[in-house]
Amino acid sequence: MKVSGRFGAGLLSDVPSEVERAERLGYDAITTSETKYEATTRWTLAAHMSTRAEIGTSIIIAFPRSPFVMAQMAWELQKLTGGRVMIGLGTQVKGHNERRFSSGKWEAPATRMEEYIRMMRAVWDTFQTGAKPEFEGRFYNFTLCPPAFNMGPIDVPPPKVFISAVGPAMTRVAGRVADGLFLHSFTTEKYVREVTLPELARGAEQAGRDLSDIEVSGGGMMALGNDDSEIEQKLLALRQPISFYGSTRTYMNVFDTHGLGELGLMLHDMSVKGEWERMVESVPLDVVREFAVTSTYENLPDVLTKRMDYATRVSFDAPSDTPEDEARLIDLISRVQAI
Repeated sequence: MKVSGRFGAGLLSDVPSEVERAERLGYDAITTSETKYEATTRWTLAAHMSTRAEIGTSIIIAFPRSPFVMAQMAWELQKLTGGRVMIGLGTQVKGHNERRFSSGKWEAPATRMEEYIRMMRAVWDTFQTGAKPEFEGRFYNFTLCPPAFNMGPIDVPPPKVFISAVGPAMTRVAGRVADGLFLHSFTTEKYVREVTLPELARGAEQAGRDLSDIEVSGGGMMALGNDDSEIEQKLLALRQPISFYGSTRTYMNVFDTHGLGELGLMLHDMSVKGEWERMVESVPLDVVREFAVTSTYENLPDVLTKRMDYATRVSFDAPSDTPEDEARLIDLISRVQAI
């Protein structure tokens, strides 16, 4: 099992030291997400600073960016790193696309994402082989690329493309066209086994693909600690992201799988009213335990073996402030890699 870490949640100036730490600890991959900060600057800097780890995004918001521009960037970073780049794409939700990113009308996001990836692959094919661009879709077109704008071939395979998905339609898209699936942090073991994996297999079958060729990246919400007291404190802190994601109607089907639809509707109503603190307090700890992987650091490999036997990679972190903490984390990463 590959082990992935995170970088880029803070200042841009922190990225070099974060990359050095991740590679020293033995992470196979490190990814940056797009929340407060724009992702491409951190992604580029990390690719430049890295020496061996896979450098990716988990996730970068697709629709505010042209698929041609995304393909250009990834192609150049793939060449720079000798083939260690991964693009993790996500859609965000309607409100953020229309009212924050101003990325056009929110329409058929799963269809649009599939076109987005197919166009990127068409661009890479033109770069690699000089093939005439002939991609025409409902949302995107790539029919012009004079030699002056062709980046030319590279000596490594194209970048891997992952999709972050929650709903069935987007999960099937991952099965049809992606190299991997990022399980959203707002998911549960029950939802993954009963909804996500069957839909991923259905998408793969539709495209005539082998499901084993599609990576599944787990991790999500974790409450890890040295003892039960520390784990309990981290469970309490996870009420905040669960209340936030759970208030979004796009993700209601996860709650519905557990018979918690009323909780989701209540959280959505509170979010509309701006009752953020009340939202957090309304999430029971037994609900948090459905979403979170809970374990001591020592027992984590055994827990992941049982709970995430479907995953080819997993994302987690732990403190490494002291030599003892660092040695423990290095050992933990190697033990998970051995799964």
